[in-house]
Amino acid sequence: MSLEKKGLPAPGVYGKEELDLWKLLSRMQDALSSGSSGALASFLGIVKSIGSNGKRVEHLEIEAYERHANPTIQRICEETRERFGLEFVGIWHLKGRFKVGEPLVLVVVAGKSRKEVFQALEEAVSRYKTEPALFKKEAYDDGTYAWLDAGH
Repeated sequence: MSLEKKGLPAPGVYGKEELDLWKLLSRMQDALSSGSSGALASFLGIVKSIGSNGKRVEHLEIEAYERHANPTIQRICEETRERFGLEFVGIWHLKGRFKVGEPLVLVVVAGKSRKEVFQALEEAVSRYKTEPALFKKEAYDDGTYAWLDAGH
């Protein structure tokens, strides 16, 4: 069954105002309740108050080159789903300006058992942090900022 029939948007990059990750996460149970999966695991990435350099974060800005990022995220989902024999893998990353505590990314994996679901979730999270053309800038409360390397 397609994502649209399940009521889910396609994996990819969305503007902060376009997609509510909390609501999307709450819809997962209904969308994936066919009984073919025995485990569902999710990762919700949230803006931290302390940056990678130890400074206090005021906000985080996410930019994306969507012509690269969207097909890359979709490829990660499909490859991870196939590799682990899963029912579903989805990655939704937001772009825009985010306050501390706001969600930025949701990764959801569903499959037959927790073993492959947990392994697949870890792989999907690691890959979305390095492969798509996503750019993160931390702005600090002292007025400075830093562009983050892939993986942060």
